[in-house]
Amino acid sequence: MTAQTSKMRRRLRQSLLGPHVLAFLPALALAAFWLGGETLLLGVALGIPLLFALSGGFAFGASDGGLTRQLDLTDSHGLIELADLALARARLAQMSTACFLIEADGIAALERRHGEVAARGARDLLLGRLRSLLRDGDTAIRTGDIRYAVLLAPNLRLDLESLLQIANRLQATLEEPTIFDGITQYISVSVGFCGSPRLPHNAMGEQLVDAATTALAEALANGPSAVRAWSDSMRTARTARQSLRNEVARALENGQIQPWYQPQLCTSTGRVSGVEALARWIHPDRGVIAPAQFFRALEDNGRMDRLGEIILNHTLSALRSWDKAGVEIPRVGVNFSMNELRNPKLVDRIKWELDRFDLTPDRLGIEVLETVIAETDDGIVVRNIAGLSKLGCQVDLDDFGTGHASITSLRRFAIARLKIDRSFVSQVDRDEEQRRMIAAILGMADRLGLETLAEGVESLGEHALLSQLGCDHVQGFGIARPMPKDQLAEWVTDHNLRIAETPTLGRNTI
Repeated sequence: MTAQTSKMRRRLRQSLLGPHVLAFLPALALAAFWLGGETLLLGVALGIPLLFALSGGFAFGASDGGLTRQLDLTDSHGLIELADLALARARLAQMSTACFLIEADGIAALERRHGEVAARGARDLLLGRLRSLLRDGDTAIRTGDIRYAVLLAPNLRLDLESLLQIANRLQATLEEPTIFDGITQYISVSVGFCGSPRLPHNAMGEQLVDAATTALAEALANGPSAVRAWSDSMRTARTARQSLRNEVARALENGQIQPWYQPQLCTSTGRVSGVEALARWIHPDRGVIAPAQFFRALEDNGRMDRLGEIILNHTLSALRSWDKAGVEIPRVGVNFSMNELRNPKLVDRIKWELDRFDLTPDRLGIEVLETVIAETDDGIVVRNIAGLSKLGCQVDLDDFGTGHASITSLRRFAIARLKIDRSFVSQVDRDEEQRRMIAAILGMADRLGLETLAEGVESLGEHALLSQLGCDHVQGFGIARPMPKDQLAEWVTDHNLRIAETPTLGRNTI
């Protein structure tokens, strides 16, 4: 069934199921008899039930909610039809209904760790928990791998407060710990909902589902475990997000998104030891836009892999051009997303790109978030990181201290350098507790034979103290902000001239 046909059936069903039908049936029968006699009356008597049947009215009406008790999964069209039915029943009873959309976070991780059987069991368990909370006539159904929908039977009192109480009760029940293979698993859920009183009187199921979807998107953006009710202001925000998604997709292909480069200095020599490639959107009207403002839009569009390809290509091209210009930059670090790390052909692609630009693997640094290392058991990710290390690329563990990676995982993923998160670096020259924390990290790295780099260095005092404590490299606004490749070449040249006659910075033990 096409989407257009489905929509026509929904409109027909709504027109035949509404309370107005009862008012017009006697008048319609009388008019038929008056105008055409018994023949036309017979046609009307047979035609209306036929139209009702073609619209699917008998199939839905006979269920009285029982159909969805037998059906566990539906698609978006099926959900809209169920919402149409819920609205028609509510209007017939002169009451209200509501739609709740629920998304579970944690099932994908459960599937990676314990397999599809465990994930399927979790999905069924959550659906069972939902249904155990509902009244007869309410509908609970799964609409995707991690998404569920609840449609309430006609109810007299469905104000915002009561709907919020229902949402919180649903969330609390679904988030109760679950045991799989003897291991306790935690699943967080986000909830978006809309009650029919908040919509126009003639609203259809598509509008009700769309409003709940908008509320769920807002909850997910403010998650985990957020609950949001639909409001008119969300429509404006959603339109703005959609506009941003469309604009950033065009910008990605038009060359407006490209890497800028932030220098990293060796604390022993003061020379540039590398740079990090950071994505920037060069907007024609708004200027330079940082990734925090457009990464989510790229993720929503499923374009992070494409972004990775563009950043890598620009970065290797820049590295090659610096070599030709005689600008000494030993290595460029590039951030890799989880999606890229799950690509089975990642190592071959990196090798091909390096060969294409005639660069050796040691010139490319692979930056991986600590949260990725700490949370993944994905065999492909492990093989890719180990394969890139074996190829000769240096693997950096980014934002170290935020993801609770174990010492075993540092070895397992062949990590070469720890990039200490800026939260540990800030005010290290003034805060004794920060200093002890940094000293502990540096001591551990030294015993494990790992290099270290401190991120977010903002002042000369932080730079000097980190050098004295034994941190190998530093990076931050206190040294230089990210800049385009041509500007970076000039900065490196000027920096090397400045330090040419400057004594090297020694280290003392504190």
